Amino acid sequence: MAATLRDVARRARVSVSTASRVLSGADYPVGADLRSRVERAARELDYVPNAQAQALLQGTVGTVGVLAGDVRDPYFSEIINGIHAAATARKLLVTICNTDRDVDRELEYFRLLQSHRTGAVIVAGSELSDETYKRGMAARSRAFQDSGGRVIAVGNPFLEADHVLVDNIAGGRALGEHLVAHGHREIGVAAGDSTVLSTMDRIAGLRAALESVGGVVHVRYGEASREGGRLGARDLLERHPGITAIVGSADQMAIGALAFLRKAGVAVPDDVSVAGFNDIVGCEDVVPALTSVRLPLRDMGEAALELATTPAPSEEPLVRRLGTELIVRDSTGPARPR
Repeated sequence: MAATLRDVARRARVSVSTASRVLSGADYPVGADLRSRVERAARELDYVPNAQAQALLQGTVGTVGVLAGDVRDPYFSEIINGIHAAATARKLLVTICNTDRDVDRELEYFRLLQSHRTGAVIVAGSELSDETYKRGMAARSRAFQDSGGRVIAVGNPFLEADHVLVDNIAGGRALGEHLVAHGHREIGVAAGDSTVLSTMDRIAGLRAALESVGGVVHVRYGEASREGGRLGARDLLERHPGITAIVGSADQMAIGALAFLRKAGVAVPDDVSVAGFNDIVGCEDVVPALTSVRLPLRDMGEAALELATTPAPSEEPLVRRLGTELIVRDSTGPARPR
């Protein structure tokens, strides 16, 4: 159970009204010793003012908070665009918290959103497999929901919350099967953070397809950026010259790989095929146009906002499952002869 104002007052040995004056920031004068005791008790009990529950009593969610891993990443920015579009139609205010994939920052932002008039939080953040992160997010999510808030997770399947889920394993398998059908048996993956669940799932899908025909997948982890893709392609080809295809775990990494191959004089797709994930804006405009596994990113954001404004279920969490689609363009073709 989440701590109440009465719990804080009892631990600090003050009246409920005094505790309220300290924690609400009221101008009413409170002695330094009393203030210190109340603030210490609130920290020890992890007390968060129950402001969002007041809005929910009226059956509405006025403000929605979004925890985004990196707003510069097209993956997150498109999800946020979907959230904004749906929120605008419902006349809701959206607060975006850019966590920069920092676990401590994400947890602190979550707490700050709970301490303000935030009726729902959409977690589109780190989605890490790290156990410390999982425990912290699960505890914060429970506390928020116990106090009347709504939590929607885009991914993050370990959270006990409503979910918007996309089958990244199936998307990876579809791309792998496409490459296998073109004769590829040794591929490289320029991947982002090794602890991000979506990245792990995409690689798992690729492995399933390649290994089913005796193929092999080499992975090089790095920053999920254009530069990370450039460096990943360089290192993969240096270490494994038999590679006939390079996949970026996100499109910006695949685009970085294309840039490296072009500068190195490697023809795409004649010498090496290249593909990515997400199908961000610009995939059709690079040369050659990039093959990519399309995720319905904007739809994911809209679905998350829709769940955030839906009354909390009494039993099982609500789940919206969205599919992926392989978009084949000019950057993939038959594997070069060995």
